[in-house]
Amino acid sequence: MSENNILGVILAGGKSNRFGEDKSKVKLNDKTLLEHTFNKIKSKFDKIVIVSNSKSQNNYITITDCIDGQLGPLVGVLSAMKWIKKNNYSYKWIATFPCDTPFFDISLVDKFVEASKKNDSMLYFAKSGEKRHNIFGLWSLKLLENLETDIIKNNHRKVEKWANKIGVKTIDILYKEIDPFFNINTKEDLAEAEKIIINYKND
Repeated sequence: MSENNILGVILAGGKSNRFGEDKSKVKLNDKTLLEHTFNKIKSKFDKIVIVSNSKSQNNYITITDCIDGQLGPLVGVLSAMKWIKKNNYSYKWIATFPCDTPFFDISLVDKFVEASKKNDSMLYFAKSGEKRHNIFGLWSLKLLENLETDIIKNNHRKVEKWANKIGVKTIDILYKEIDPFFNINTKEDLAEAEKIIINYKND
């Protein structure tokens, strides 16, 4: 499937303070964390962009934050939206994925596509159990002006609070064993991921 109405976006612009180095370039088995995410979704979208403030994300369409200061994922989302507008692309949505969560279920993309067609919200986040995963999101381009205003004029930084403010629907993801939303924040998390990937089958 190549979903022409949705731009795939990998958010890799974080500071990685807890990890101590750029997580997107850290290897898990023989691939970087960025490669794990990119390779998983590359057949699902006709175009994918990486939002990264790193100077060397080779072989990818890479954009930097449109506002300096590494102000968080909301700025990354806004940057992707503004890139679409600047280049006159016809995408109506962006689907966002973090670069540090390599075990997510690829069926989430199909659920995003279904949501975009249903179009009963301008924002959807993945959810497992009682936990909402705010970086796994489907964002309507109609949110651009509101988002830009809230970031620049109203100093919004937290995805959670902003989403609650404008309204968000959730997409339930069920799992029995490996937590698909296990994310790598520390070196200890990476060691745990190295154990998990031995029996991982979702790539």
